[in-house]
Amino acid sequence: MKGSTALRVKELLREKGWTTKVLAEKTGMSESYLTHIKNGTRRWNEDSLRKLSQAFELDPIDLFIQHRKRTDNVEKNVSFTLPEKTDVELKVQVVPVVGDVPANPSPYNNQLVQVTTGHKEEFIPVLNSSDGSMFALAIENNLMAPTFVKGDYLIVSPETWARSGDIAAVEYGNETPMRIITRVAYTDDFIVLESINQKNPPIALIRGKDHFRIIGRVIQRIQNLL
Repeated sequence: MKGSTALRVKELLREKGWTTKVLAEKTGMSESYLTHIKNGTRRWNEDSLRKLSQAFELDPIDLFIQHRKRTDNVEKNVSFTLPEKTDVELKVQVVPVVGDVPANPSPYNNQLVQVTTGHKEEFIPVLNSSDGSMFALAIENNLMAPTFVKGDYLIVSPETWARSGDIAAVEYGNETPMRIITRVAYTDDFIVLESINQKNPPIALIRGKDHFRIIGRVIQRIQNLL
């Protein structure tokens, strides 16, 4: 497990004077699972992270062995005016890079996912957008090639609605929800998810029955040309 994703459970138990059994009672998780998390031999998930933060009365990001201070109040928008008698003003927003699609994008949640997915202190500048919950998804394989390839960054805007035919970050699935990048198409009765490379069959979700929500629309692709 990477240092940036290891949790301070062992240290916090020592500080509180708790046993793993006490923590299991407070979180509702099994002792064996907590022992694995404590020893770094098993990956935690968002639900366990939330329960641990509640039990220890800490912000989730403060559970990590290596973490940086929250920067919610850092000014992330810079504006400047072009020279030579022009009224055009460009606004640059600094967007955090993440390795997974955040379940609930926000400045803080994006920062949390940024740290936990190994992209600490990585940012991408985006022009002329005011969506404070935007994130840049790092593409780490070629499963969506040739449309998107390894090394690309997809700028996702939660405030921008995805219309039929748009590419978006979505969550779907009733039992175990999945978050993916897909092309969305709407019909009267169905929501159809089409794979980006069109190599997989489309997924048809029944409106009002199958769980589905738009997390944000992909508004820009940035290629890594290095």
